[in-house]
Amino acid sequence: MSQYKIEAGTGQHIGDRQEQQDRVALFAAPCAPGYMMAVVADGMGGKSGGALAAEQVIRTAKQLFDEFYTGSNVETLLENILQEAHTVIKLTAVSSEKEPHSTFAALVITPQKEAIWAHAGDSRLYRFSGPNFGEKTRDHSYVEKLVDEGKIRPEEAKTHRLSNILVNVLGSSNTAPFITFGKYQNLAAGDSFLLCTDGLWHYFDDAELSAAVAANTPRQASELLIRKARDRGAPKGDNCTFAIVKLVEPPPEVKNYTVQKMRRAV
Repeated sequence: MSQYKIEAGTGQHIGDRQEQQDRVALFAAPCAPGYMMAVVADGMGGKSGGALAAEQVIRTAKQLFDEFYTGSNVETLLENILQEAHTVIKLTAVSSEKEPHSTFAALVITPQKEAIWAHAGDSRLYRFSGPNFGEKTRDHSYVEKLVDEGKIRPEEAKTHRLSNILVNVLGSSNTAPFITFGKYQNLAAGDSFLLCTDGLWHYFDDAELSAAVAANTPRQASELLIRKARDRGAPKGDNCTFAIVKLVEPPPEVKNYTVQKMRRAV
């Protein structure tokens, strides 16, 4: 049986913006031992509206994960987080006279060696196997739609003049958000995940991100990625926010047991 422990960390930088509107968090489930969650939200709306929306995503995720019990359905949990956060953000828009919106990306690691994730918008999840890129989520954006229709090439999407237009966000008053799920089973030491806002992934290719996560601890990788994102993005860098989750070999003295340990690095 494959065994591992979990090392996790977060990184965040305001970039060249006046306000940090992204949010990120790592949670353990008090009623479901062995489960952990990482959540990233990219707020939009200006004048603190985006920050309010992203903060609500994190609050809702924590509240519902605190109530999550062993044996409950993880996909239902993630769907409920999205829908409840969306509802509260819409109500906030009415009371605050703002137009808050947010993206959503979340990952749950289970004791059954499963990784289950969900996203809405253009905050991404990357999965790596050792130093190798495995997969990533597909953005809910207008340029991704153009790529799917064959109107632009994938390499044109980052620099397209409409690259910041999203077709799916929490808080929209016109359409309800939809959620896209992903899953990976038989987790083993060497597997790793990166959840991030566009203020990070915009400045890296898949291989760079994979190498940075594989070769470093979450804290070291966070410092490296923020430094490179700042170098490449200044003087117009966006908020940069992410979470790294790595599955690593347990110490030799505890390899006869299944061990999961979460370390947080800021």
